[in-house]
Order: sequence, then C-alpha cells, then structure tokens
Amino acid sequence: MTSVVTSSPASTGPTGPGGTSPSGSNRSGPVAIGVAELRMLVRNRTVALSALLLPLAFGAGTFLFGVYGTGGMLAGVQIVGMVGLGVYITATTTLAARRQSLYLKRLRSGSVSDAGIIGGLVLPAMAVSLAQIVIVLGVLAVREPPANPALVIAAVIIAEVMFAGFAFATAGFSTSPEHAQYTTMPIFMVTLGVAIWWTLTGADDLLWLKRVLPGGGLMELAVLAWNGGDLSVVPVLLAPTLVWAALAVVAGMRLFRWEPRH
Repeated sequence: MTSVVTSSPASTGPTGPGGTSPSGSNRSGPVAIGVAELRMLVRNRTVALSALLLPLAFGAGTFLFGVYGTGGMLAGVQIVGMVGLGVYITATTTLAARRQSLYLKRLRSGSVSDAGIIGGLVLPAMAVSLAQIVIVLGVLAVREPPANPALVIAAVIIAEVMFAGFAFATAGFSTSPEHAQYTTMPIFMVTLGVAIWWTLTGADDLLWLKRVLPGGGLMELAVLAWNGGDLSVVPVLLAPTLVWAALAVVAGMRLFRWEPRH
C-alpha cells in the first residue's frame, strides 16, 4: 500500500500563479507539471519508499520466492503487481492529495489543457513504473529469455494504460489520500488475485472466467509471450484485456472530479 501524499508541488514546482508554467506556454505546461510531480516522488522519502521501492521489492520478492512455476507466470505476476502498486495505487493517492490541496483547481485556472494536466500528473508515475518493470523483467530475462519480447512489451503497455485509467476512476470517489488507501484495494486485490490464481491452476480450470476477469487475459498474454506457444490465441487474450483497458479509461473520464470531494 502506498503512502499518503499531503503536500502540493505548487509551492516548489515550476508552475506559477494560475497554474501556468514560467514561460506561460501550453507546450511546456505538461512538462513543467510532470517535472514537479517527479520531484515530489524523489523529495518525499515516504512517497519514494512506497512508489519507488515497494514495486521493486515486490518484483524482487516474487523472483526470489520462486513459487510461480514458469518464467511466464512469474513475469505475469510481476507485471500485474508492480504496475498495480506503481501506477494504480500511487496515482490514485497522488490525485486525491492534489485535489484535496486545491492544486488541481489552480491548474485548471491556467492555460494548460485538461489533457495536458492529466498527462503531466500521471506520466511520471508511469515512467517510473516502466523503468522498474525493465529492471525486474531484465533480470528474469537473463535467466530465461522471453519467447516473444514484442508481446511482453504489449502486455506492459496495456497494463500501464489500464491501471492509469482505474486510478482516475478511483480517485473520482476517493475523498482524501487516506481514503484512497482503501478504495484502491478492491481492484488491486482482484487483478493480483486473478494473476496468482492463474499461476496456481494454469489453463485447466475455469479458463473462460480467468480470461474475462480484470487482469486474467493480461496474465495469460504475459505467460504466452514469455513461455511461447500457439500465437493464434493472442486475439482471444487481447480482446478482454483491451476491453478492460478501454473500460478503465472511460470510467476515469466519467468519474474523475477536479473539485474537492466531501
């Protein structure tokens, strides 16, 4: 579980009054917001511990524990667990904290578009998460190289998008960063639970149910990408995975709120 983010980058970040960048240009606004968010991740030791080290610890722990059978099963659990921690829980908590401190409201009064603000707020967490995934899966690849690296990359990208969408949706009804610690648990536990269920039972038990649950198709796609196998099943795995990613993005667009919630 990630930490509570209570401070706002508005006081130390590159944005000035009204949420504009020092140059006042729309083009640099998202970059300035993103740099401020990244500084917050590094400066706050508690946040750095949970957002930077916790996903890495999860990836290293699953690797050292060695109970996930094949390399594909281990890679799938690592992708779901690390992105869930690094993007979903971190971004949800951060968005709730930024809204509570009225930082989001101040940003919207500036010249940066809503899409630019959203990109600046979430892309740092996604970039850090991608770097963590590269490190952990890179170590795994030394021991057991993936059969299809392109499919592994596709699985990681879809996971990043899906959990970012879920983060905006969950932040929409999270009243505070403390509340976000609890509101993120159902989706995180379901997706990680489905991934672990897959490692315990494989493709022999209720396969259709695993594929339609969030994280199930993604898990099987990672297993296929790493272990190799019949690629004709890829569209069957991509369909529910992309549907969940699309639903998460749509839910985020509809449920996210810029104003403080009480």
